[in-house]
Amino acid sequence: MWYAIILAGGSGSRMAAKGNKVLLSLQGEEVILRSARAFDGLVDGMVIVSRQEDKSAIETLFARENRDVIICCGGSTRQESVRKGLDALPADCTHVLIHDGARCLVDEGTIQRVKNSVLKTGAAAAALPCTDTIKVVDDAGLVVSTPDRATLQAMQTPQGFTLDLLKAAYAQADKDGFTGTDDASLVERIHPVQLVLGDRRNLKLTTPEDMIVAQAYLNSTAPLFRIGQGYDVHRLVEGRRLILCGVDIPHTTGLLGHSDADVALHALMDAMLGAMALGDIGKHFPDTDPAYKGISSMKLLEHVTALLKSKGAHIVNCDVTIVAQKPKLLPYIPQMRKNIADTLGVDVSFVNVKATTTEKLNFEGREEGISAQAVCMVQVG
Repeated sequence: MWYAIILAGGSGSRMAAKGNKVLLSLQGEEVILRSARAFDGLVDGMVIVSRQEDKSAIETLFARENRDVIICCGGSTRQESVRKGLDALPADCTHVLIHDGARCLVDEGTIQRVKNSVLKTGAAAAALPCTDTIKVVDDAGLVVSTPDRATLQAMQTPQGFTLDLLKAAYAQADKDGFTGTDDASLVERIHPVQLVLGDRRNLKLTTPEDMIVAQAYLNSTAPLFRIGQGYDVHRLVEGRRLILCGVDIPHTTGLLGHSDADVALHALMDAMLGAMALGDIGKHFPDTDPAYKGISSMKLLEHVTALLKSKGAHIVNCDVTIVAQKPKLLPYIPQMRKNIADTLGVDVSFVNVKATTTEKLNFEGREEGISAQAVCMVQVG
């Protein structure tokens, strides 16, 4: 199980802030929330390590977002704070990512590269090749040497490790009285650390100028578009209502399923979840859960829409195709489109629903069932 330990103990003195810099707002969202959100879907849980005086404020932020995280207080140094975070990890944790809460622009690609390398090597960290010439100087500011910048890397976070390895590194550091500037410096004393490519945008917010740069990055970020596809089938049986896109359609048979079996909305929801790599409706609404027995698929669509919104995504447009020999669906399509548009929060002009037959071929043509396909475009950011 993967857990992220996010360090939120900065004082903000170099930021010229009155309080902790991770509580500052960046385009309407607190820095620590942005940092935590970057790990959504990439870890199984999170530990937020805060200063004692900020713990209540951080708890309030995450409670407001209904986010289930572990919050603990750190120590007087970064090393002590990480140790506190390690102590707070659940027993099922096997791999850990350590991340500076002030690096709130970290992207999914960087996190995934670190994770992939940890699985291969046991220890990895994000870093960038140095582009400036670095000088080693003495106390008087005189140059002592000029290292080859081709051998130099500027460290970032996250830094990832198997939990046993990181704990062993901390135990060895305690034994030797060693203090490192990051977790990699502790681990590299007992095990090689693989560096993977970081990202220029993954800057650590330290000074007021960094906030300006971060704002510029966010303002210049072009929206990301993703496409999803969904497909579903339900059997037609007697004694069930026929509900398609939330419309109750008079017919001699209806669709069989754990919920209301709205095959068209099921295909649409799978397309939405697929666009964001969030699995399918079976994962989110299992047919073994009595809570979803007979539930309206319009309610499930509301849930999926809210889930995408929590990921910073919304539907641009969608196209649903219903394949049924009978009944004729044309009279009901305007209401179907309106139902979907109202739930997605888009104009009806961005929602298309169409129906077709199979000319009496296959199970749809034999009126044994109805299938539906859907595609959608999702904008992220």
